[in-house]
Amino acid sequence: MTFQIAICDDEKQICSELETTIKKILTSLKIKHEIDVYFSGERLCNKLESAAHYDLIFLDIEFAKNEINGIEVGTRIREVYERHMISIVYISWEMKYSMQLFDVRPLNFLIKPLKYGKIEQVIKTAVKLSKLCVDDFVYKVRHGDFRVKVKDIVYLESVNRKLILHLVDGRKEAFYGTLREVYQEQLHKFDFLHIHASYAVNYNYVSVLSRNKLVLAYNDITLPISRQRKEEISETYFTILERRGLA
Repeated sequence: MTFQIAICDDEKQICSELETTIKKILTSLKIKHEIDVYFSGERLCNKLESAAHYDLIFLDIEFAKNEINGIEVGTRIREVYERHMISIVYISWEMKYSMQLFDVRPLNFLIKPLKYGKIEQVIKTAVKLSKLCVDDFVYKVRHGDFRVKVKDIVYLESVNRKLILHLVDGRKEAFYGTLREVYQEQLHKFDFLHIHASYAVNYNYVSVLSRNKLVLAYNDITLPISRQRKEEISETYFTILERRGLA
């Protein structure tokens, strides 16, 4: 697998230094990689519109006045292009933007000048996440084994004795089983949140999390969080954030 990275910043010196650092880190990790560099958010968006794939994007926030900024680019990536699995790392000279980035669900937010250790940390996390994304979720229908990519599961729903997989392309796959067993055996290691006796949700599609409900970036679906699971969900959620370097 080739790890695909984009750097988007209008400061050419920053791009050059970051590209060199990324190459050094990924070479030391023995990971095959390709890096594309863009000097405007518009050019990155045009590339994504043409179906370009990236595992990780380093994205500046401030661009020239007449150009779209990094926050808008991130919003397009999530809401227009529906690329929920791309890891986005924002970079900026200013801390003031950090609270504006929540809806984009970035992997991290780094302050310039960029530090080698911080870059290395987010790359290692992104690589780990990309490997999880290619794993399969296995389920049985009658006597046969079926597989879907974990990254394509938005959430699981338990209805009577059946489990329904809600997939990102709109498909639904049903099979017999219990949500508790499936969560414990497969889903917990893939950053799923078991929010209710009837629902387990892929963290990567979570847009809003409150005490009583969760909103998915996928079609703005709202799902309830059971009263008994509030504390557990809060702890699991922040464990995921810490593991990804966001808390």
